[in-house]
Amino acid sequence: MSDVTFDFTGRTVLVTGAARGIGLELARRFQESGAATYLLDADGDEVVAAAAGIGARGGIRVDVGDSEQVAAAVAHAHEETGRIDVVVNNAGILRDKMLWKLTDEDWDLVLRVHAGGTFRMTRAAVPHFREQGYGRVVNVTSYTGLHGNVGQANYATAKAGIIGFTKTAAKELAGFGVTVNAISPNAETRMISSIPEDRRAEIAATIPLGRFADPSEMSAAVCFLASESAGYITGTVLPVDGGIAI
Repeated sequence: MSDVTFDFTGRTVLVTGAARGIGLELARRFQESGAATYLLDADGDEVVAAAAGIGARGGIRVDVGDSEQVAAAVAHAHEETGRIDVVVNNAGILRDKMLWKLTDEDWDLVLRVHAGGTFRMTRAAVPHFREQGYGRVVNVTSYTGLHGNVGQANYATAKAGIIGFTKTAAKELAGFGVTVNAISPNAETRMISSIPEDRRAEIAATIPLGRFADPSEMSAAVCFLASESAGYITGTVLPVDGGIAI
């Protein structure tokens, strides 16, 4: 754990895509910082086990592409704690193919989970944010959303959409005491591990710091943006990428 400390005592935090990887490490950090933390993921068994493993308030099976499931999960957390303070939109999937091989399903599913899930989770939390006069949204976008990547037309479109959503929601929600920001991570996750080793080594060689981050290294940036201290930061995309975006 980083030496940087945060205090989320009394705050309710929801993290999507939290059964493993970056999402799990983010949830762990919030939990260690005193939050009532809920892990959300489409893999129900794994997210329940992950939540128990870090002592979180709960693990909830949620398809973030389903508005009813999202609304139910947010309502459940609010009923148990009386608040919704932080939403971290991290859920994502890959369906990588050259664009002429992409099916409608490949396209629609990736946008539904990444961009659609970010929208649905944020929308469900907004009534609680407005009632409280306080809220934090941190979205997870990607270098690919700004620069594109071969074989990822659907993913790049979704991540670029999240950047546009972040900036628009930041403007719309600022008057209610809500900030909306994003990070652009570059961590060793299951998605990265699926890349052939030789290609992964080529990518690592282009990173100024010379390596992919451990997923836990994303947590300080996210917790900062989700904290009270970052109350005057909104609509920004923070690269946490070892300098690859330079």
